[in-house]
Amino acid sequence: MTQVPRTPDLAAQRAAMRKLEFLVGHWSGEVSIFRGGVKKVELRQTEHAEYKLDGLLLLIEGVGRNKADGEVTLQALGIVSYDDETLTFQMRAYNDGRYLETAVEMAPGGRELKWGFSWGEIQTHSVLRLNDLGQWTELHEVTVGAQPARKLMEVIVSPQN
Repeated sequence: MTQVPRTPDLAAQRAAMRKLEFLVGHWSGEVSIFRGGVKKVELRQTEHAEYKLDGLLLLIEGVGRNKADGEVTLQALGIVSYDDETLTFQMRAYNDGRYLETAVEMAPGGRELKWGFSWGEIQTHSVLRLNDLGQWTELHEVTVGAQPARKLMEVIVSPQN
């Protein structure tokens, strides 16, 4: 017996995606990348977030340039969507020729997202939130095996007019 595919509820998807509107726009600021818990690289970061497909997707592109020489050091692209059947946000993130998919949790009050990835015994945990100054902040941590979590990257960007 053939199953008929479920028709997505586009209105529900768009309504859920509007909860991410606080990210839409152009942002710039600083990124610190840590290796072994020690700050190694400081970048000048830009983030651009915009809706696509009439509000069904949120496209987020980040570019980090090394403060020392202006060279592009970090490029990432994330596509966030909402699954109206499972009632969850999903993100597909691209970086360095790879992509990963993960669920994204929104804090009850909004304006905060959490996600993570796993590769074997390596796990990441990321939190994006707007602080009291209206800045987009991110904290990324990594855990390898039974070792304690270490800071991997910190982002602080402000909205641009």
